[in-house]
Amino acid sequence: MQYLNAFLLGGLLCAVGQILIDKTMLTPARILVSYVVAGVLLTALGLYKPLVNWGGAGAIVPLTGFGYALAQGVEKAVKTDGWQGIFTGGLTATAGGVAAAIFFAFLAALLSKPGEKT
Repeated sequence: MQYLNAFLLGGLLCAVGQILIDKTMLTPARILVSYVVAGVLLTALGLYKPLVNWGGAGAIVPLTGFGYALAQGVEKAVKTDGWQGIFTGGLTATAGGVAAAIFFAFLAALLSKPGEKT
C-alpha cells in the first residue's frame, strides 16, 4: 500500500506541475520555485507532515519535499541553536542532497559525450 500511496501523491504533484506548465504563462523555473516555497509553507502550517506520513517518498522526493527538508532543518536548528538556526538549519539539513546532486551531475558530465545540437 505504501508504494501505491507514494505513486498517487507523487503523480498528483507532477500532474499539478504539468497543468501549471500547460495552462499558465509561468515558466518551469517559477513553478519549481513555487513548489519549494509551497513545501516550506505547508510544513510551517503543519499540513505537509501528514502528507509525508501517508505518501512517503511521493511527498519527499519532489521539490515540495526539498522545501519540507529546509523547513524541518530550520525548525530543528532553531530549537538547538536559537535564532542563528534560521540561517544555518536549512543549509545543514539539505547539504547532503545538494552535494550528491552536484557529484552525480559532474559524474554524468564526465561519462557523457558532449556535442552540439544540430
